[in-house]
Amino acid sequence: MIAFVRGRVAEVTLNSAVLEVGGVGLELHCTPSTLATLRPGAEATLPSSLIVREESLTLFGFLDADEKAMFELVQTASGVGPKLAQAMLAVQSPEAIRRAVASEDVKTLTTVPGIGQKGAQRIILELKDRIGAPGSGELPAGGGPAPSAAWADQVHAGLVGLGWSTKEAERAVRAVEPEAESMPAPDVAALLRAALRSLSKA
Repeated sequence: MIAFVRGRVAEVTLNSAVLEVGGVGLELHCTPSTLATLRPGAEATLPSSLIVREESLTLFGFLDADEKAMFELVQTASGVGPKLAQAMLAVQSPEAIRRAVASEDVKTLTTVPGIGQKGAQRIILELKDRIGAPGSGELPAGGGPAPSAAWADQVHAGLVGLGWSTKEAERAVRAVEPEAESMPAPDVAALLRAALRSLSKA
């Protein structure tokens, strides 16, 4: 298994980053909040999880070890694959997922595209005894502040990557503009979650 990847950031795309390691470019699929912390040309270390399928090898990268552990744990629930696990972490922090499962908060889990009420109830039932108490693995959530000019593009790209249409993403970005302007430095992860909440209300 590949526990982590350390190297120079060669490229950051809408849904992934390429890290150059020993002359080889490794593509890691990441959440928007993780991508927001990466800058081309800079060194980065990302905890990683390798998903092996008959037809592909897919590498996922994470902000920290807690995010990686949650990604791997939620996949042990029925019906949760790598893409849905990543979507959960794009919408909610590991600690928020922990709180939602522990308190049987179906509403929070259904804010994730692809999780309905029955799916949320199944995740709670199957993970409640294994996910740990809230606060047991809390690490700083989100990707930190983003340059003022970049947050809208990153939030828009994150929403499109999660399955929303371009028009829906544009509407959600406009909805959270006041919140972004009130921040000393835009927090992409927080703004993405706010945008998803606005879409779920629509």
